[in-house]
Amino acid sequence: MEFEPVIGLEVHAQLKTRTKIFCGCSTAFGAPPNTHVCPVCLGLPGVLPVLNREVLSFSIRMALATGCRINRESRFARKNYFYPDLPKGYQISQYERPIAEHGRITIETAEAGTATVGITRIHMEEDAGKLVHDPDRPVSRVDLNRTGVPLIEIVSEPDLRSPEQAGAYLRKLRAVVRYLEICDGNLEEGSFRCDANVSLRPRGTAAFGTRAEIKNLNSFRNVERALHYEIERQRERLLDGETVVQETRLWDPDKNRTFSMRGKEEAHDYRYFPDPDLLPVVIDTEWIEAIRAALPELPDARQNRYVRELGLSAEDAGRLAAARETGDYFEAGLEVFSQPKPLANWILGDLAAHLNAAGKDIEEAPVTPSQLGRLLQLIDEGTISGKIAKSVFERMAATGQDPDVIVEAQGLRQMSDTSELEAVIDRILAEAPDEVAAFRNGKTKLMGFFVGQVMKATRGKANPRKVNAILTEKLGA
Repeated sequence: MEFEPVIGLEVHAQLKTRTKIFCGCSTAFGAPPNTHVCPVCLGLPGVLPVLNREVLSFSIRMALATGCRINRESRFARKNYFYPDLPKGYQISQYERPIAEHGRITIETAEAGTATVGITRIHMEEDAGKLVHDPDRPVSRVDLNRTGVPLIEIVSEPDLRSPEQAGAYLRKLRAVVRYLEICDGNLEEGSFRCDANVSLRPRGTAAFGTRAEIKNLNSFRNVERALHYEIERQRERLLDGETVVQETRLWDPDKNRTFSMRGKEEAHDYRYFPDPDLLPVVIDTEWIEAIRAALPELPDARQNRYVRELGLSAEDAGRLAAARETGDYFEAGLEVFSQPKPLANWILGDLAAHLNAAGKDIEEAPVTPSQLGRLLQLIDEGTISGKIAKSVFERMAATGQDPDVIVEAQGLRQMSDTSELEAVIDRILAEAPDEVAAFRNGKTKLMGFFVGQVMKATRGKANPRKVNAILTEKLGA
């Protein structure tokens, strides 16, 4: 029997506010344990939460960017469960009336092409704290700095059919929150993390199978690996005539497997009820429209513009638009060098390779957009060859110097003077009479030999276009 995976993702994005969702404590990452806390986020008796207006603004931005319907009135609810890192014994979240519902994200994969993934809901909530387990003793410590940090949870419809689609969806969602500047998307620090729900059903049927939830996946690679493993685990159970248990599982990246954590809770297990300390959130239509008007150009729109206006391929345009910083770098480079295709090739080729090798993001690029644009101008003007440009680029990356400075200091300007090149070419042809005769008798592949000899004699400085033109004339090709 063939089975079809059914996958839905729940993504938690930490909002880039300076303070927490219901109090004035800092959200900065990396502070000493239990230093960014106060009576409100600790849930001490007699305190009252006050909603951070910027959390609401950021949530609306995400809702608009994903085509969601914004609920003019929403409510906070208490989600009750007991865990050492939850000081109040409940989490303030949203349940029956979230901030937004019924949106969509468009993704593309090599296996399935373009697909639309529905977004069930977006809701605001506070984060819990963190347990730090002692590796040497059976002791766990609680750090409550993260308690009350604002999150939005983005819940997808079960529209994903492969781990690769899940990875594409997460990458697109991360790109959107970064374009909106509402979340830094840092998976390592946990500010963008994912829970995955996956089940199998016989291919061609509509009913859903029993799902398992995989918690706290913190990298795209781990999401895809965990889903591949879980799909195969469930498939083997079903083929053996066993049942899949509805449960929450954890991913062990070292052993490349999921393992059971607990039985899967349902909504009634959390005993949701409206938080009596927080009024309903009523949003003014004019405010929504003002936020809509201020939205930046988003990844899909930017990609389409690059294809439509700049003539780039969909693949190159998509890679440039995937991260806001890469698109910004590209557009800054265009202000100096106005030819999109070669500039895109250098950004996606040499620059990307250098950054990958150094483990850096494009914001940390040692070569500025204007410097790269000027380097391409030097190639286009015939001042240096493409081959020499690569060595100049490496020097730029190592020193931060402008390309003109490096070219002049190292004497790398191309030889473009016709009389100078003719003198070199005449000498080479005179020293290779047999090759000249063979070329004139039809062995035209020897053109590469002659060009190579000229480049060797000039230490790569000869202008290749002029060399080819002079050789063609002198050999009668």
